[in-house]
Amino acid sequence: MDEFDVETYADPELDAPVLVEGLPGVGHVGKLVAEHLLEEFEDAELVRRVYSEHFPPQVAVDDDGTTTMACAEFHAVRTDGADLLLLSGDHQATDAPGHYRLTDRFLDVAEAFGVERAFALGGVPTGELIEEYAVVGAATDDEQVEELEDAGVEFREDEPAGGIVGVSGLLLGLGERRDIPTACLMGETSGYLVDPKSARAVLEVLQDVIEFDVGYASLEDRAEEMEEVIKKIQEMEQGPQTPSDEDLRYIG
Repeated sequence: MDEFDVETYADPELDAPVLVEGLPGVGHVGKLVAEHLLEEFEDAELVRRVYSEHFPPQVAVDDDGTTTMACAEFHAVRTDGADLLLLSGDHQATDAPGHYRLTDRFLDVAEAFGVERAFALGGVPTGELIEEYAVVGAATDDEQVEELEDAGVEFREDEPAGGIVGVSGLLLGLGERRDIPTACLMGETSGYLVDPKSARAVLEVLQDVIEFDVGYASLEDRAEEMEEVIKKIQEMEQGPQTPSDEDLRYIG
């Protein structure tokens, strides 16, 4: 296999599509958003698969026992607000040069479809469980900053600490070099667990800015499942409770 192998599945005509990246990262926030959009828009059309030697050397085993080689996928998603070119997958590159080269290849695909704007989605770790989920942003120009601030996105000095890494960060850097206005939406998350609530906060901003309608039922179900997991973890951390005198009366 070559360094990259891009398979074409369809070539639909899209009207000024918006690139939305949802690859794995902190809290799987962006990945959850991408998966949710694919579930909600059932007519989403697979248009490209990108294979690369920079992905982990493995295959995924599906429920029916068949395998799929590690790759990234582009789907065309038509919403009532704008056409989307949705980038999703289970992996990012395993090496630094691979991150650059894969992101460049992703942008090649985006430009071929006429993308005029891009959003990278991810999470920003807080190191602790939270209840109120803010969305932190970064963008390549002041106009986007103002627009996203109006949508409730927070722009904080020196946050995220250390900058934005992986495809999400490079979409900003390399996208700007190609004159593609790009923003990154990062939901606050503990960083310890898959976080559907953070994904919902990010999706609500994306929905507001692009102006499309989408339901949240499946994300709410996943959030309830994670709340049960968190509850069990908290109970384990607290350890066994010492029985009170009242409890001891019923023992034996």
